[in-house]
Amino acid sequence: MSTTSSTGTVNGGISFWYAQDGIAAPREPLPGDATADVCIVGGGYTGLWTAYYLKKAVPFLNITVLEAAFCGYGASGRNGGWLYNGIAGRDRYARRHGHEPAVRLQRAMNESVTEVIDVCAAEGIDADVHRGGVLEVARSPAQAARLRAYHSVEVAFGETDRVLLGARDTADRIRVAGAVGSTWTPHGARVHPVKLVKGLAAAVEALGVTVHESTPVTEIRPKHAVTPYGTVRAPYVLRCTEGFTAGIKGQRRTWLPMNSSMIATEPLPERVWESIGWSGREMLGDMAHAYVYAQRTADDRIAIGGRGVPYRYGSRTDNDGRTQPATIAALHEILLQFFPQAARARIDHAWSGVLGVPRDWCATVTLDRATGLGWAGGYVGSGVTTANLAARTLRDLVQQDSGQGGATELTSLPWVGHRVRAWEPEPLRWLGVQALYAAYRGADRREAAARSAETDRVAKLADRISGRH
Repeated sequence: MSTTSSTGTVNGGISFWYAQDGIAAPREPLPGDATADVCIVGGGYTGLWTAYYLKKAVPFLNITVLEAAFCGYGASGRNGGWLYNGIAGRDRYARRHGHEPAVRLQRAMNESVTEVIDVCAAEGIDADVHRGGVLEVARSPAQAARLRAYHSVEVAFGETDRVLLGARDTADRIRVAGAVGSTWTPHGARVHPVKLVKGLAAAVEALGVTVHESTPVTEIRPKHAVTPYGTVRAPYVLRCTEGFTAGIKGQRRTWLPMNSSMIATEPLPERVWESIGWSGREMLGDMAHAYVYAQRTADDRIAIGGRGVPYRYGSRTDNDGRTQPATIAALHEILLQFFPQAARARIDHAWSGVLGVPRDWCATVTLDRATGLGWAGGYVGSGVTTANLAARTLRDLVQQDSGQGGATELTSLPWVGHRVRAWEPEPLRWLGVQALYAAYRGADRREAAARSAETDRVAKLADRISGRH
Protein backbone atom coordinates (compact mmCIF):
# COMPACT_ATOMS: atom_id res chain seq x y z
CA MET A 1 0.00 0.00 0.00
CA SER A 2 1.01 3.61 -0.48
CA THR A 3 -0.34 7.06 0.32
CA THR A 4 -0.02 10.36 -1.52
CA SER A 5 0.52 13.60 0.39
CA SER A 6 -0.91 16.99 -0.46
CA THR A 7 2.43 17.84 -2.10
CA GLY A 8 2.12 14.88 -4.46
CA THR A 9 4.73 12.69 -2.75
CA VAL A 10 3.92 8.98 -2.95
CA ASN A 11 4.80 7.30 0.35
CA GLY A 12 5.39 3.56 0.26
CA GLY A 13 4.19 1.19 -2.43
CA ILE A 14 7.39 -0.81 -1.70
CA SER A 15 9.73 1.70 -3.36
CA PHE A 16 10.18 4.25 -6.12
CA TRP A 17 12.07 1.61 -8.07
CA TYR A 18 8.95 -0.59 -8.19
CA ALA A 19 6.72 2.37 -9.01
CA GLN A 20 8.99 3.05 -11.97
CA ASP A 21 9.58 -0.49 -13.22
CA GLY A 22 6.55 -2.42 -11.96
CA ILE A 23 6.16 -5.66 -10.04
CA ALA A 24 6.75 -8.89 -11.96
CA ALA A 25 3.92 -11.35 -12.54
CA PRO A 26 3.47 -13.41 -9.35
CA ARG A 27 4.97 -16.86 -9.09
CA GLU A 28 3.02 -19.75 -7.61
CA PRO A 29 3.27 -20.52 -3.88
CA LEU A 30 4.61 -23.85 -2.67
CA PRO A 31 1.81 -26.37 -3.47
CA GLY A 32 2.66 -28.79 -0.66
CA ASP A 33 5.48 -30.89 0.75
CA ALA A 34 8.48 -31.10 -1.58
CA THR A 35 12.09 -32.22 -1.75
CA ALA A 36 15.19 -30.55 -3.19
CA ASP A 37 18.95 -30.86 -3.17
CA VAL A 38 19.25 -27.27 -1.92
CA CYS A 39 16.49 -25.13 -0.41
CA ILE A 40 17.16 -21.40 -0.33
CA VAL A 41 15.04 -19.26 1.98
CA GLY A 42 14.71 -15.71 0.66
CA GLY A 43 14.26 -14.35 -2.84
CA GLY A 44 16.46 -11.28 -2.61
CA TYR A 45 19.96 -10.72 -3.95
CA THR A 46 21.63 -13.27 -1.66
CA GLY A 47 19.17 -16.07 -2.33
CA LEU A 48 18.93 -15.48 -6.07
CA TRP A 49 22.69 -15.11 -6.56
CA THR A 50 23.24 -18.30 -4.56
CA ALA A 51 20.75 -20.19 -6.72
CA TYR A 52 22.36 -18.75 -9.86
CA TYR A 53 25.91 -19.77 -9.01
CA LEU A 54 25.00 -23.20 -7.65
CA LYS A 55 22.93 -24.05 -10.72
CA LYS A 56 25.65 -22.79 -13.08
CA ALA A 57 28.25 -24.86 -11.23
CA VAL A 58 26.18 -28.05 -10.91
CA PRO A 59 23.34 -27.99 -13.48
CA PHE A 60 21.73 -31.22 -12.26
CA LEU A 61 21.04 -29.81 -8.76
CA ASN A 62 17.39 -29.54 -7.80
CA ILE A 63 17.22 -26.07 -6.22
CA THR A 64 14.12 -24.48 -4.68
CA VAL A 65 13.85 -20.84 -3.60
CA LEU A 66 11.13 -19.91 -1.10
CA GLU A 67 10.14 -16.22 -0.86
CA ALA A 68 7.66 -14.84 1.68
CA ALA A 69 6.28 -12.08 -0.59
CA PHE A 70 7.84 -11.69 -4.03
CA CYS A 71 11.45 -11.65 -5.23
CA GLY A 72 13.00 -8.34 -4.28
CA TYR A 73 10.30 -7.33 -1.80
CA GLY A 74 12.88 -6.56 0.89
CA ALA A 75 16.09 -4.56 0.77
CA SER A 76 16.94 -5.85 -2.71
CA GLY A 77 14.07 -3.79 -4.14
CA ARG A 78 14.41 -0.74 -1.91
CA ASN A 79 18.12 0.08 -1.56
CA GLY A 80 20.05 3.05 -2.88
CA GLY A 81 21.51 1.21 -5.86
CA TRP A 82 25.06 1.34 -4.53
CA LEU A 83 27.06 -1.42 -6.18
CA TYR A 84 30.29 -0.70 -4.30
CA ASN A 85 33.14 -2.37 -2.48
CA GLY A 86 32.36 -1.60 1.17
CA ILE A 87 31.95 -4.58 3.51
CA ALA A 88 30.79 -4.52 7.11
CA GLY A 89 33.32 -5.78 9.62
CA ARG A 90 36.54 -5.74 7.61
CA ASP A 91 38.53 -3.85 10.23
CA ARG A 92 37.37 -6.22 12.96
CA TYR A 93 38.37 -9.18 10.81
CA ALA A 94 41.80 -7.59 10.36
CA ARG A 95 42.24 -7.33 14.13
CA ARG A 96 41.09 -10.91 14.66
CA HIS A 97 42.73 -12.70 11.71
CA GLY A 98 45.50 -10.37 10.59
CA HIS A 99 45.91 -7.69 7.97
CA GLU A 100 46.55 -9.89 4.94
CA PRO A 101 43.36 -11.98 5.25
CA ALA A 102 41.38 -8.75 5.48
CA VAL A 103 43.17 -7.43 2.40
CA ARG A 104 42.08 -10.59 0.56
CA LEU A 105 38.50 -9.95 1.68
CA GLN A 106 38.68 -6.38 0.41
CA ARG A 107 40.17 -7.52 -2.89
CA ALA A 108 37.32 -10.01 -3.29
CA MET A 109 34.84 -7.18 -2.73
CA ASN A 110 36.56 -5.01 -5.34
CA GLU A 111 36.32 -7.87 -7.81
CA SER A 112 32.68 -8.48 -6.94
CA VAL A 113 31.69 -5.08 -8.31
CA THR A 114 33.05 -6.15 -11.68
CA GLU A 115 31.48 -9.61 -11.32
CA VAL A 116 27.96 -8.19 -10.97
CA ILE A 117 28.47 -5.90 -13.95
CA ASP A 118 29.82 -8.78 -16.05
CA VAL A 119 26.90 -11.08 -15.18
CA CYS A 120 24.43 -8.34 -16.06
CA ALA A 121 26.07 -8.07 -19.48
CA ALA A 122 26.21 -11.85 -19.98
CA GLU A 123 22.58 -12.40 -18.95
CA GLY A 124 21.19 -9.36 -20.75
CA ILE A 125 20.09 -7.66 -17.51
CA ASP A 126 19.59 -3.96 -18.21
CA ALA A 127 19.89 -2.53 -14.70
CA ASP A 128 20.88 1.05 -15.61
CA VAL A 129 24.47 0.22 -14.66
CA HIS A 130 26.88 3.13 -14.77
CA ARG A 131 30.37 2.66 -13.35
CA GLY A 132 31.18 6.11 -12.06
CA GLY A 133 32.76 5.03 -8.78
CA VAL A 134 31.92 6.34 -5.32
CA LEU A 135 32.55 9.88 -4.06
CA GLU A 136 32.39 10.39 -0.29
CA VAL A 137 32.48 14.01 0.84
CA ALA A 138 33.37 15.87 4.01
CA ARG A 139 31.37 18.96 4.99
CA SER A 140 33.00 19.98 8.29
CA PRO A 141 36.51 19.98 9.77
CA ALA A 142 35.76 16.89 11.87
CA GLN A 143 34.42 15.08 8.80
CA ALA A 144 37.52 16.16 6.85
CA ALA A 145 39.78 14.66 9.52
CA ARG A 146 37.83 11.39 9.41
CA LEU A 147 37.94 11.47 5.61
CA ARG A 148 41.74 11.66 5.55
CA ALA A 149 42.03 8.85 8.08
CA TYR A 150 39.49 6.75 6.16
CA HIS A 151 41.35 7.32 2.89
CA SER A 152 44.64 6.20 4.45
CA VAL A 153 43.06 3.04 5.84
CA GLU A 154 41.49 2.13 2.49
CA VAL A 155 44.81 2.58 0.71
CA ALA A 156 46.44 0.36 3.34
CA PHE A 157 43.89 -2.32 2.48
CA GLY A 158 45.00 -2.32 -1.14
CA GLU A 159 42.98 0.45 -2.77
CA THR A 160 45.93 2.12 -4.44
CA ASP A 161 43.58 3.52 -7.10
CA ARG A 162 41.61 5.54 -4.52
CA VAL A 163 42.21 9.29 -4.67
CA LEU A 164 41.91 12.09 -2.11
CA LEU A 165 40.43 15.35 -3.43
CA GLY A 166 40.35 18.88 -2.12
CA ALA A 167 37.40 21.25 -2.24
CA ARG A 168 38.01 22.45 -5.80
CA ASP A 169 38.50 18.99 -7.29
CA THR A 170 35.45 17.75 -5.42
CA ALA A 171 33.35 20.56 -6.90
CA ASP A 172 34.65 19.66 -10.36
CA ARG A 173 32.90 16.32 -9.90
CA ILE A 174 29.82 17.27 -7.84
CA ARG A 175 29.09 20.67 -6.36
CA VAL A 176 27.93 19.67 -2.88
CA ALA A 177 27.30 22.77 -0.77
CA GLY A 178 29.92 23.14 1.95
CA ALA A 179 32.10 20.24 0.78
CA VAL A 180 35.70 20.75 1.89
CA GLY A 181 37.09 17.55 0.37
CA SER A 182 36.30 14.02 -0.71
CA THR A 183 37.69 10.62 -1.50
CA TRP A 184 36.86 8.71 -4.69
CA THR A 185 37.17 5.04 -5.54
CA PRO A 186 36.57 3.49 -8.97
CA HIS A 187 35.14 0.36 -7.31
CA GLY A 188 31.52 1.36 -7.50
CA ALA A 189 28.61 1.68 -9.89
CA ARG A 190 25.06 2.92 -9.94
CA VAL A 191 22.38 0.31 -10.50
CA HIS A 192 18.58 0.27 -10.59
CA PRO A 193 17.88 -2.17 -7.74
CA VAL A 194 14.59 -3.56 -9.06
CA LYS A 195 15.79 -4.02 -12.62
CA LEU A 196 18.72 -5.98 -11.20
CA VAL A 197 16.63 -8.24 -8.93
CA LYS A 198 13.96 -8.86 -11.58
CA GLY A 199 16.58 -9.71 -14.19
CA LEU A 200 18.39 -12.00 -11.79
CA ALA A 201 15.17 -13.83 -10.86
CA ALA A 202 14.38 -14.37 -14.53
CA ALA A 203 17.90 -15.66 -15.18
CA VAL A 204 17.63 -18.09 -12.26
CA GLU A 205 14.32 -19.50 -13.53
CA ALA A 206 15.73 -19.82 -17.03
CA LEU A 207 18.44 -22.08 -15.58
CA GLY A 208 15.76 -24.39 -14.14
CA VAL A 209 15.59 -23.23 -10.52
CA THR A 210 12.15 -23.48 -8.91
CA VAL A 211 10.99 -20.23 -7.29
CA HIS A 212 7.91 -20.12 -5.05
CA GLU A 213 6.60 -16.73 -3.95
CA SER A 214 3.98 -15.88 -1.30
CA THR A 215 5.53 -18.71 0.73
CA PRO A 216 6.78 -17.52 4.13
CA VAL A 217 9.18 -19.85 5.92
CA THR A 218 8.24 -19.94 9.58
CA GLU A 219 10.93 -22.31 10.83
CA ILE A 220 14.26 -23.63 9.62
CA ARG A 221 15.75 -26.78 11.08
CA PRO A 222 18.26 -29.32 9.72
CA LYS A 223 17.06 -30.55 6.32
CA HIS A 224 13.68 -28.79 6.71
CA ALA A 225 12.21 -25.44 5.67
CA VAL A 226 8.71 -25.22 7.16
CA THR A 227 5.96 -23.10 5.56
CA PRO A 228 2.18 -22.86 6.07
CA TYR A 229 1.71 -24.79 2.80
CA GLY A 230 4.13 -27.62 3.34
CA THR A 231 7.73 -28.44 4.18
CA VAL A 232 10.64 -28.56 1.78
CA ARG A 233 13.16 -31.23 2.74
CA ALA A 234 16.71 -30.82 1.49
CA PRO A 235 20.23 -31.80 2.59
CA TYR A 236 21.12 -28.09 2.50
CA VAL A 237 18.87 -25.29 3.73
CA LEU A 238 20.36 -21.83 3.26
CA ARG A 239 18.94 -18.82 5.08
CA CYS A 240 19.21 -15.68 2.95
CA THR A 241 16.72 -13.41 4.69
CA GLU A 242 18.85 -10.43 5.84
CA GLY A 243 16.63 -7.82 7.56
CA PHE A 244 13.65 -10.18 7.72
CA THR A 245 15.54 -12.89 9.62
CA ALA A 246 13.84 -11.97 12.92
CA GLY A 247 10.52 -13.31 11.60
CA ILE A 248 11.78 -16.90 11.58
CA LYS A 249 11.29 -19.04 14.67
CA GLY A 250 14.27 -18.82 17.01
CA GLN A 251 15.92 -15.93 15.09
CA ARG A 252 14.35 -12.92 16.82
CA ARG A 253 17.67 -11.67 18.21
CA THR A 254 20.03 -12.87 15.47
CA TRP A 255 20.16 -9.75 13.29
CA LEU A 256 18.52 -6.46 14.10
CA PRO A 257 16.27 -5.10 11.30
CA MET A 258 17.57 -1.55 10.97
CA ASN A 259 15.40 0.90 9.04
CA SER A 260 16.67 3.06 6.23
CA SER A 261 14.56 5.50 4.21
CA MET A 262 14.84 7.25 0.86
CA ILE A 263 13.27 9.99 -1.20
CA ALA A 264 13.44 10.59 -4.94
CA THR A 265 12.95 13.95 -6.63
CA GLU A 266 11.20 14.59 -9.89
CA PRO A 267 13.56 14.56 -12.92
CA LEU A 268 15.64 17.72 -12.67
CA PRO A 269 16.01 20.06 -15.66
CA GLU A 270 19.32 20.46 -17.45
CA ARG A 271 19.91 23.94 -15.99
CA VAL A 272 19.88 22.45 -12.48
CA TRP A 273 22.31 19.71 -13.49
CA GLU A 274 24.59 22.32 -15.01
CA SER A 275 24.79 23.99 -11.60
CA ILE A 276 25.29 20.71 -9.72
CA GLY A 277 27.61 18.90 -12.11
CA TRP A 278 27.56 15.17 -11.34
CA SER A 279 28.19 14.32 -14.99
CA GLY A 280 30.19 11.28 -13.88
CA ARG A 281 27.12 9.91 -12.08
CA GLU A 282 29.21 8.79 -9.11
CA MET A 283 27.52 7.29 -6.09
CA LEU A 284 27.55 9.98 -3.40
CA GLY A 285 28.01 9.58 0.35
CA ASP A 286 29.35 11.60 3.25
CA MET A 287 31.40 11.23 6.41
CA ALA A 288 28.66 12.10 8.91
CA HIS A 289 27.97 9.67 11.75
CA ALA A 290 24.34 9.36 10.60
CA TYR A 291 25.51 9.19 7.01
CA VAL A 292 23.55 9.66 3.80
CA TYR A 293 23.81 8.00 0.39
CA ALA A 294 22.62 9.20 -2.99
CA GLN A 295 22.63 8.57 -6.71
CA ARG A 296 21.80 10.43 -9.90
CA THR A 297 19.28 8.12 -11.51
CA ALA A 298 19.19 7.17 -15.17
CA ASP A 299 16.26 9.55 -15.70
CA ASP A 300 18.03 12.43 -13.90
CA ARG A 301 16.46 12.41 -10.46
CA ILE A 302 18.30 12.59 -7.16
CA ALA A 303 17.54 9.59 -4.97
CA ILE A 304 18.90 10.15 -1.46
CA GLY A 305 18.62 8.11 1.71
CA GLY A 306 19.55 7.87 5.37
CA ARG A 307 18.25 6.73 8.73
CA GLY A 308 14.78 7.78 9.80
CA VAL A 309 13.27 6.00 12.81
CA PRO A 310 16.16 3.52 13.03
CA TYR A 311 14.40 0.56 14.61
CA ARG A 312 10.88 -0.64 15.40
CA TYR A 313 10.21 -2.23 18.78
CA GLY A 314 10.31 -6.03 18.81
CA SER A 315 12.24 -6.27 15.51
CA ARG A 316 9.12 -5.42 13.52
CA THR A 317 9.46 -4.51 9.86
CA ASP A 318 7.71 -1.80 7.85
CA ASN A 319 4.37 -1.91 6.10
CA ASP A 320 5.11 -2.06 2.36
CA GLY A 321 7.73 0.68 2.46
CA ARG A 322 5.80 3.52 4.06
CA THR A 323 7.91 5.88 6.15
CA GLN A 324 7.18 8.61 8.65
CA PRO A 325 6.41 12.18 7.46
CA ALA A 326 9.14 13.45 9.81
CA THR A 327 11.67 11.22 8.06
CA ILE A 328 10.61 12.52 4.65
CA ALA A 329 11.03 16.08 5.91
CA ALA A 330 14.45 15.31 7.38
CA LEU A 331 15.69 13.74 4.14
CA HIS A 332 14.33 16.69 2.16
CA GLU A 333 16.27 19.02 4.44
CA ILE A 334 19.47 17.02 3.86
CA LEU A 335 18.84 17.18 0.10
CA LEU A 336 18.61 20.97 0.29
CA GLN A 337 21.70 21.21 2.49
CA PHE A 338 23.66 19.29 -0.12
CA PHE A 339 22.01 20.81 -3.19
CA PRO A 340 20.28 24.17 -2.67
CA GLN A 341 19.90 24.18 -6.46
CA ALA A 342 17.14 21.55 -6.03
CA ALA A 343 15.03 23.75 -3.74
CA ARG A 344 12.15 23.90 -6.21
CA ALA A 345 12.19 20.20 -7.07
CA ARG A 346 9.14 18.15 -6.18
CA ILE A 347 9.68 15.02 -4.07
CA ASP A 348 7.95 12.33 -6.08
CA HIS A 349 8.42 9.30 -3.83
CA ALA A 350 9.45 8.27 -0.32
CA TRP A 351 9.94 4.76 1.02
CA SER A 352 11.75 2.67 3.61
CA GLY A 353 13.13 -0.81 4.17
CA VAL A 354 15.16 -2.85 6.63
CA LEU A 355 18.74 -4.09 6.57
CA GLY A 356 20.34 -6.75 8.76
CA VAL A 357 22.67 -5.64 11.55
CA PRO A 358 24.60 -8.22 13.64
CA ARG A 359 25.56 -7.31 17.19
CA ASP A 360 29.18 -6.76 16.17
CA TRP A 361 28.33 -5.11 12.80
CA CYS A 362 30.16 -7.86 10.87
CA ALA A 363 28.81 -9.42 7.69
CA THR A 364 29.24 -13.19 7.60
CA VAL A 365 28.71 -16.32 5.53
CA THR A 366 28.53 -19.78 7.07
CA LEU A 367 27.73 -23.42 6.31
CA ASP A 368 27.35 -25.75 9.31
CA ARG A 369 28.65 -29.03 7.94
CA ALA A 370 27.07 -31.01 10.76
CA THR A 371 23.53 -29.88 9.95
CA GLY A 372 23.59 -28.64 6.37
CA LEU A 373 22.28 -25.27 7.51
CA GLY A 374 23.87 -22.22 5.96
CA TRP A 375 23.33 -18.50 6.05
CA ALA A 376 24.71 -15.23 4.78
CA GLY A 377 23.95 -11.64 5.63
CA GLY A 378 24.36 -8.97 8.25
CA TYR A 379 25.47 -6.61 5.50
CA VAL A 380 24.66 -3.41 7.46
CA GLY A 381 23.58 -1.58 4.32
CA SER A 382 26.34 -2.75 1.98
CA GLY A 383 24.48 -5.71 0.56
CA VAL A 384 24.21 -4.99 -3.16
CA THR A 385 27.76 -6.18 -3.79
CA THR A 386 28.32 -8.22 -0.64
CA ALA A 387 25.38 -10.50 -1.48
CA ASN A 388 27.15 -11.53 -4.67
CA LEU A 389 30.38 -12.44 -2.86
CA ALA A 390 28.39 -14.24 -0.15
CA ALA A 391 26.49 -16.26 -2.76
CA ARG A 392 29.63 -17.41 -4.54
CA THR A 393 31.08 -18.34 -1.17
CA LEU A 394 27.98 -20.36 -0.22
CA ARG A 395 28.28 -22.13 -3.56
CA ASP A 396 31.85 -23.11 -2.81
CA LEU A 397 31.00 -24.21 0.73
CA VAL A 398 28.15 -26.43 -0.48
CA GLN A 399 30.32 -27.94 -3.21
CA GLN A 400 33.13 -28.57 -0.73
CA ASP A 401 30.81 -30.20 1.79
CA SER A 402 29.08 -32.38 -0.82
CA GLY A 403 32.37 -33.61 -2.27
CA GLN A 404 31.91 -31.77 -5.57
CA GLY A 405 34.79 -29.40 -4.91
CA GLY A 406 37.55 -28.49 -2.52
CA ALA A 407 38.61 -25.48 -0.54
CA THR A 408 38.81 -22.27 -2.55
CA GLU A 409 40.09 -18.76 -2.12
CA LEU A 410 36.58 -17.71 -1.14
CA THR A 411 36.09 -20.40 1.52
CA SER A 412 39.27 -19.22 3.26
CA LEU A 413 38.19 -15.57 3.61
CA PRO A 414 38.04 -14.39 7.24
CA TRP A 415 34.29 -13.76 7.32
CA VAL A 416 33.51 -17.44 6.65
CA GLY A 417 32.18 -19.18 9.76
CA HIS A 418 32.15 -16.04 11.89
CA ARG A 419 29.78 -16.31 14.85
CA VAL A 420 28.34 -13.41 16.82
CA ARG A 421 26.33 -13.15 20.01
CA ALA A 422 22.63 -12.34 19.94
CA TRP A 423 21.21 -8.87 20.41
CA GLU A 424 19.90 -7.93 23.83
CA PRO A 425 16.23 -8.68 24.62
CA GLU A 426 13.60 -5.97 24.57
CA PRO A 427 13.27 -3.30 25.73
CA LEU A 428 17.07 -3.05 25.93
CA ARG A 429 17.75 -3.25 22.20
CA TRP A 430 15.04 -0.69 21.34
CA LEU A 431 16.37 1.72 23.96
CA GLY A 432 19.94 1.10 22.87
CA VAL A 433 19.35 1.72 19.17
CA GLN A 434 17.26 4.85 19.78
CA ALA A 435 19.97 6.23 22.07
CA LEU A 436 22.69 5.30 19.60
CA TYR A 437 21.22 7.23 16.70
CA ALA A 438 20.22 10.15 18.89
CA ALA A 439 23.88 10.30 19.90
CA TYR A 440 25.06 10.22 16.28
CA ARG A 441 22.65 12.92 15.15
CA GLY A 442 23.62 15.09 18.09
CA ALA A 443 27.30 14.55 17.29
CA ASP A 444 26.76 15.61 13.69
CA ARG A 445 25.05 18.82 14.83
CA ARG A 446 27.79 19.65 17.30
CA GLU A 447 30.56 18.97 14.80
CA ALA A 448 28.90 21.21 12.22
CA ALA A 449 28.57 24.03 14.76
CA ALA A 450 31.94 23.71 16.50
CA ARG A 451 34.09 23.65 13.36
CA SER A 452 36.64 21.54 15.23
CA ALA A 453 38.67 18.80 13.56
CA GLU A 454 38.05 16.51 16.53
CA THR A 455 35.42 13.77 16.25
CA ASP A 456 32.69 14.32 18.82
CA ARG A 457 33.38 12.40 22.04
CA VAL A 458 29.80 11.16 22.28
CA ALA A 459 30.08 9.63 18.80
CA LYS A 460 33.29 7.85 19.81
CA LEU A 461 31.57 6.44 22.87
CA ALA A 462 28.57 5.35 20.78
CA ASP A 463 30.90 3.53 18.38
CA ARG A 464 32.46 1.58 21.25
CA ILE A 465 29.13 0.71 22.86
CA SER A 466 27.46 -0.34 19.62
CA GLY A 467 30.32 -2.51 18.41
CA ARG A 468 30.74 -0.56 15.17
CA HIS A 469 34.49 -0.17 15.81
